[in-house]
Amino acid sequence: MRRIFVTGIGTDVGKTVVAAILTEALQADYWKPVQSGTLTDSDTATVNKLIQNKKSRFHPEAYRLPLPLSPHAAAEAENITIELKNIQLPETANHLVIEGAGGLLVPLNNIKLMVDLLPIFACEVVLVSRNYLGSINHTLLTWEALKNRNINILGLIFNGEPNTASEDFILNYTGLPKLLSVLPEEKLTLEIISDYAVQLRDRLNVL
Repeated sequence: MRRIFVTGIGTDVGKTVVAAILTEALQADYWKPVQSGTLTDSDTATVNKLIQNKKSRFHPEAYRLPLPLSPHAAAEAENITIELKNIQLPETANHLVIEGAGGLLVPLNNIKLMVDLLPIFACEVVLVSRNYLGSINHTLLTWEALKNRNINILGLIFNGEPNTASEDFILNYTGLPKLLSVLPEEKLTLEIISDYAVQLRDRLNVL
């Protein structure tokens, strides 16, 4: 069974949509270890609404924090300290898609970062990029952070309006495979997620 961690080059780059596509592609379980921000419409709830297979299960967050801040700041506002020992992988015999909060170097507490969870989880990584001015730099910095920690990267998913020049440079420089392009959608539907899931499943099968 595969454990795949979905991370992005920053906030609001499309991790949750990609996590939904990946969850549907593998009929995997889904888990967001740390949720900060609205709890009534959490990322777990969003992914749950976007998939249609009956095999996936949704595991509760280790930390649910109401303020839309960096996890360490959201926790501090609740007089909580996030402890890595309290973030335990859920028990499942299924594939598991894990969605991070923010980027790799988001602080969980005063000394630990989101990336420090990856060796504990022994997972592969799917890296989500979005094309904007500065995204090449942000993508390469994230790639280097993973590479320097010897974390296996399955590939890149580009979300949003395509930019061939930027994408080609990133792919050529990193040597990573492009797993998928998620185009701007007026409204995400079950059918759209399913179509992307088929594309991604085919790509993952050859890796």
